[in-house]
Amino acid sequence: MVGIYDVEPSMLIEKAAEDLKKVKEVEPPIWSNFVKTGHFKDRPPARADWWYVRAAAILRSIYRLGPIGTQKLRTKYGGKKNRGFKTEHSYQASGAIIRKILQQLEKAGLIAKAEKGDHKGRILTPKGVSFLNAAAKAVSKTEKPKKKLAEKPVHEKSASSDKPAHEKPKETHEKPVHEKPKDAHHAQKQEKPAQSEKPVQDKPKESHQVKPAHQEKQKEEHHKQEKTEPKDEADEE
Repeated sequence: MVGIYDVEPSMLIEKAAEDLKKVKEVEPPIWSNFVKTGHFKDRPPARADWWYVRAAAILRSIYRLGPIGTQKLRTKYGGKKNRGFKTEHSYQASGAIIRKILQQLEKAGLIAKAEKGDHKGRILTPKGVSFLNAAAKAVSKTEKPKKKLAEKPVHEKSASSDKPAHEKPKETHEKPVHEKPKDAHHAQKQEKPAQSEKPVQDKPKESHQVKPAHQEKQKEEHHKQEKTEPKDEADEE
């Protein structure tokens, strides 16, 4: 059996709102065309049949959360108000609208007052439960079935092939891991290409031979004689 949890909530509420239009006890009052649904709202509802939509939503909430009272429903349908540059505050929904809808649904026999432990409020009657289940069943017929993922075919092994197939070992082409050099100087040496080293020719060393002392004396005497010779020639003349 199809229930309210088996269909989408938005589609269920729309279908229940259409069915509530046929119920004589549920009628929007005259002032419903001019009022807002809460203090936090800027304008009245844009839809003309918003009264039936709110009644259907309240009926579904009672089905899920009942027994539930007016104050909890006001909090559920409340919201935040835009206060300009001030911080936002949450406000409750209009209590008169919710209270009037509860009275109409109770007259129609869809809900009734009940107590369950410490909780007091309204719950759905058997007539209300069947009303929502019928709407859910109608929605489930109109919903498109979800596409199922195609399952992959499983290839069964033939009974004749008892021997296991010889599988070739997979070749693993692993790249060698180059370790990073520890020092930066060592890294520069690895990056630079190896240059061909030329043989360094050693320069011939200059031989500093020490002259003996008697040779130096002979040179000095020779220089002195050369200086004195022209003076002697002049004297002879």
